[in-house]
Amino acid sequence: MSTAHQSRVRTRLRKAVTAAVVGVMTAGGLVAAAGTASAQTTLAEAAAATGRYFGTAVAAGRLGEQDYTATLNREFNSITAENSWKWESLQPSPGYFDFSTADRIAEHARQQGMEIRGHTLVWHSQLPSWVQNISSPDELRQVMRNHITTVMEHYKGQVRSWDVVNEAFEDGSSGARRNSVFQRVLGDSWIEEAFYIAHEVDPDATLCYNDYNTDAWNTAKTQAVYNMVADFVSRGVPIDCVGFQAHFNSGNPVPENYHITLQNFADLGVEVQITELDIAGWGDSQAEQFGGVTLACLAVPKCTGITVWGVTDKYSWRAEDTPLLFDGNYNPKQAYYAVLDTLLNAGGGDGGDGGGGATCTVTYAETQRWGDRFNGEVTVRAGNEAIRSWSTTVTVTPPQKISATWNGEASWDTSGNVMTMRSTSGLPAGGQTTFGFTVMTNGNWAPPTLGSCVAS
Repeated sequence: MSTAHQSRVRTRLRKAVTAAVVGVMTAGGLVAAAGTASAQTTLAEAAAATGRYFGTAVAAGRLGEQDYTATLNREFNSITAENSWKWESLQPSPGYFDFSTADRIAEHARQQGMEIRGHTLVWHSQLPSWVQNISSPDELRQVMRNHITTVMEHYKGQVRSWDVVNEAFEDGSSGARRNSVFQRVLGDSWIEEAFYIAHEVDPDATLCYNDYNTDAWNTAKTQAVYNMVADFVSRGVPIDCVGFQAHFNSGNPVPENYHITLQNFADLGVEVQITELDIAGWGDSQAEQFGGVTLACLAVPKCTGITVWGVTDKYSWRAEDTPLLFDGNYNPKQAYYAVLDTLLNAGGGDGGDGGGGATCTVTYAETQRWGDRFNGEVTVRAGNEAIRSWSTTVTVTPPQKISATWNGEASWDTSGNVMTMRSTSGLPAGGQTTFGFTVMTNGNWAPPTLGSCVAS
């Protein structure tokens, strides 16, 4: 795609995305505005500037394809295994665990500095027949405990979020639990049992319930999942997160109240994550919906990241629907620019302007985590001209507090929640520096939010 054509596409998309979602998102406190995607800015960088990750699902067998890994490494900073972390792949026969394929994905993530979403520990599908045929509650409970424990211990410290339980509710108007072997043999308690086991294995992991068709707020399935999560939170069951798969098509488009659904779950005190996003279509319509989903996440502070379900259309599980951000030749589609511009507008990732051509960008990454705190690092990059100074803001969510900083001059507003970090020296054109800080979580693990980078 030529530079001139990209510019025309972006201008058209900014108008289309704004028109399509402004009515929906105004209620959420966020309205799209024109942004310009820098040729050097990626999805991961733009999302990080808003304090979020941008990930994709990965097939281990594709990691040997140059274009696949080049796009993966450039654009994404979080990985979910498409299939190789599911039960039938990891434990195909009783007590026999095979991590060889799964480890390829974990190793790639480690080498690239990417986060990992663990998908999935307990699911009715892609479950070996030996598990499906268990009829004894004691046996099934022990088998579930052994599987969760073995898998989580194998990857302990490497995984940001785990989908502990996946798709446990039926579609339709009943709001009923799915008639899986776990439900039949163990009853309603099996879901919370799985979360307790996972928490015992790794108290520091973010534990998620993940499902599809929970996007529209008033449906029976959404309400059933919401009621379960609300009950868990009220009783102290260790659930930290709800994942929304977000598989959309013409018969199931992005609902107008999508951000309300995300916010209502977040108001329970859990993270919300968009975990398997793909949208059937092409051109403006697809781009508008991708932009709308991105805006919905940005409107909810506890929406911590977006994962699209695949790198390229040609390898999608629904390839005929062309549902992803890159076409079969790895060219970015209109939907890609809709997402990128929306992220840049929200995060200031295209740089502030202190006069003349002075610009800079900021991106965030968590570098260390302990039981009560984490360290964050912000990378500041100069644009095409040297800058004399830079500044940016870091906002934490109460009751979090920043307890230490380094490599900059920090000051706080009266609330103590917004830190302004200023440079101690300039940067050459294209140069970069970092500053860091420690956040005392006080029970809240939400990532900080960055403001625009202002350069002079």
